[in-house]
Amino acid sequence: MTLEAAGGEQGANFCLEELIGWGLRGGNRHGQERQRETPHTRNYISSRSRDWPAKTIRRGPLIRWMRLREPLLLPAASLAAGICAGREISFEAGPALTGAVSLAALGWVAMRFVTVRAAWAAALAAIFLFGIAVDRWHRPGPPPRIDFESGERMLLEGCVVEPPALSEDREQFIVELAPRARVRVTFHMEEDAPPPALRYGERIALEARLRKPRNFLNPGAFDHAGYLARRHVYWLASANARSKLRRLPGACGSALFTPLYRAREFAVSRLDRLYASDPFALGVSRALLAGDGARLEEVWKDNFQRTGTYHALVVSGTHLVVLSATFLFLLRVLSVSVGWCFFWTASIGWAYALFCGATPPVVRAAAGLTLYWLGRCFHRKPRVLNLLAAVATGFLLADPDSLFDPSFQFSFLAVALIGGIAAPLLERTSDPYARGFRELANARWDRHLPATVAEMRVELRLIAETLRWAFGIPDRATLACLSAGGRTLFFFWGLFVVSAVIQLGMALPMILYFHRVSISGLTANLMIVPLINLMVPLGFAIVLTGSGRLAQAGGAALDAARSIVETHARLEPFWRVPDPPAWLGCLFCLALLTLAATLRRGGKAAVALGAAFCLVAFGALVSNPTAPDLPVGEVEFTAVDVGQGDGLLIASPKGRVMLIDSGGFPVFGSGRKAPAIDTGEDVISPVLFRRAIRGVDVIVITHAHADHTGGLRALARNFRPREIWTGAIPAKFPWIDLQAELTALGARIVPLRAGDLRNWDGLRIEALSPPADYEPGAAPRNEDSLALRVDYGDSSFLLMGDVERRMEQRMLSDGLVRRADVLKVAHHGSKSSTTEEFLAAARPTWAVISDGADNVFRHPHPDVIGRLQHAGVRILRTDRDGQVTIRTDGRRWTVHGYAWPGLADD
Repeated sequence: MTLEAAGGEQGANFCLEELIGWGLRGGNRHGQERQRETPHTRNYISSRSRDWPAKTIRRGPLIRWMRLREPLLLPAASLAAGICAGREISFEAGPALTGAVSLAALGWVAMRFVTVRAAWAAALAAIFLFGIAVDRWHRPGPPPRIDFESGERMLLEGCVVEPPALSEDREQFIVELAPRARVRVTFHMEEDAPPPALRYGERIALEARLRKPRNFLNPGAFDHAGYLARRHVYWLASANARSKLRRLPGACGSALFTPLYRAREFAVSRLDRLYASDPFALGVSRALLAGDGARLEEVWKDNFQRTGTYHALVVSGTHLVVLSATFLFLLRVLSVSVGWCFFWTASIGWAYALFCGATPPVVRAAAGLTLYWLGRCFHRKPRVLNLLAAVATGFLLADPDSLFDPSFQFSFLAVALIGGIAAPLLERTSDPYARGFRELANARWDRHLPATVAEMRVELRLIAETLRWAFGIPDRATLACLSAGGRTLFFFWGLFVVSAVIQLGMALPMILYFHRVSISGLTANLMIVPLINLMVPLGFAIVLTGSGRLAQAGGAALDAARSIVETHARLEPFWRVPDPPAWLGCLFCLALLTLAATLRRGGKAAVALGAAFCLVAFGALVSNPTAPDLPVGEVEFTAVDVGQGDGLLIASPKGRVMLIDSGGFPVFGSGRKAPAIDTGEDVISPVLFRRAIRGVDVIVITHAHADHTGGLRALARNFRPREIWTGAIPAKFPWIDLQAELTALGARIVPLRAGDLRNWDGLRIEALSPPADYEPGAAPRNEDSLALRVDYGDSSFLLMGDVERRMEQRMLSDGLVRRADVLKVAHHGSKSSTTEEFLAAARPTWAVISDGADNVFRHPHPDVIGRLQHAGVRILRTDRDGQVTIRTDGRRWTVHGYAWPGLADD
């Protein structure tokens, strides 16, 4: 039937089929490249074209747009650009939408009467303005409010809307107090006490201490408060076994999620029972099957991150695809019709996504899989980039903030690299030969393959014939073995190419977010990805059957994966890469786009040049030839916001760097663990990497309290200091082990006492405390602190560690306290330090207090603030001013707080 009969049902169905087909796969009706069309299909398309009105086929700009390979790619990019622009420019949604409608109308006119290019330009501009409008529409209103003082005990009533995540000493869950107003509760358990065992959909009442989420106020710090707000979490609560927790009558929650979470609880309990003696298998299986990563230890995660295989350890789209493919295979074995196979496979994908907690990466993968099956139902083979653009557009329209989510960026960039570089590269090189290993016995298939591949198939059949004459081996058996071996070889070769392309293309975001580049990931992924992905369908089989033998098989696969990762982690060079400048990042992106363009349209020489350009840009990105952002001819003192602890930086006039203490979190109570955050890795290192600092000359450890040494290991590994200066530290665990690690990294341990002098790169550094005759006790104390005076020209700094009143009096009596311009206030502003006599002798102009917001110690104490104000000292606090930076050339001073934009010159 021709399209002339457009009023007929078949004509309408054909139009719908065509529209869905080009929308998913870019206008190629049969899902094949033009060079692979057979004469029959060319005649079929030709006859269809004759049936279509000639004017529309030959000159219609809509048809030209439909014939693009990926017609949704540019609109998706324009939408994303508009959302980005909406964050930077002040533009209201109404004018933006009016402009978008006007440009769309202009584009329609251009499509009818001008040129396709003009129509495209107007359409993309309209989508750009629409992106601005969408971003404005989705801007959150004022957050919900609760009147309370930070740390105040509050009675919370609400619904448990996220299943509890249980670790060794705490349980974490989310309670919805009102629609879109949630609190994340951390329930600290007593030793050997059972957890509350809450379930999704329960209504509870709980007494807990409440506070608001807070970011570290440092340049480039992770927006933790914004991350929680996107999940509608606006408060953090802390409770323990002494808190009153009551279950209230009635149920709440979603009728859809309740049975899924009950099934999740069943799966987790069965995994706990089967893997009770194997912590690694338990942690990984819970993470893969239920999206619960609370049992993953930091050392495991660090090894997977270093080897570039961490994506296999958490719930991702890859696992959903593997599970769906396994289910599809079983349905086909059972002779289920194709349509029902697609329906049930997509349903299983969505069930898995919801089962894992509906994390964004898995939901995005489920949406992409659904679109893919929808296209296949209409006998279309969707193009990867077109499908990617469709999914991205849908999610950006629903939530523009997701564009700035690292998981969104990693997910879509990985798929774009596969579709834009890896797939075309394989198509140009090994895919024709891989297809040549299919149906080796069918000589008629040779005519549909390139000449070189057909020659290979003839040679393989000759080998089979030779073996039959020489050893009596049947041709069919030989060809089957050759086919299986060749296809397996090319499968792993394709996996290697995809892994290499992803490792290369993901280098920029890996550096920006994690400051890592993995080399061993090229081979580690070849072994880790199949083993871990095997655990997804096998894990559900274990949960459904409760089979101990299947559990042993799954545990063996996970143990093999762990051994492979640990081996690669030992061989992996410990490279940490600082932030690249903007021009270098743009150059690398340009290199990737050039390579993708040459793979699509260029010849062999162009592809070789594009690959060389990409490798050169990658080398420049990793080596990062830019100089560190350090003052020249000035001394810099920076107090990094590390919370309730100390993390100080001293930069010399010649560009050398000293760190004083490494932050951390004090821990109280037996069996209580510190928070998972590592201040050395997650707080201080990003500040240094952002400034392209690659190495540190000296790390000073004033004393051995956890809030001063918590990040030392990470800082020593990342920046390899030459020397470690210490105060009085007890010679016992954990310092003995830590000292051995530091020595193994090439650092020299240098204990200092009062009176010791160091001339360090133009600075005069004098130790003021502890006294030479001081002996540390069995446990670390504040009196152990190393206090330093730093002089440069007429400028001076007093860095007091956590010294208390007794040591201040000793320094005063020994005549070591002289006037200083900047005082780092001792012990975070505790009233046990910074006496009036000490301030009278030091007479500082600036006082810097490193303390945590709303800390349990109530530092700084009002008495200390009063003494400083009475002495006329200007006070800077990291909990309010953020990272504090003070620079001097020996005479003039520049002071800057990260939380306030201006500079103060004195």
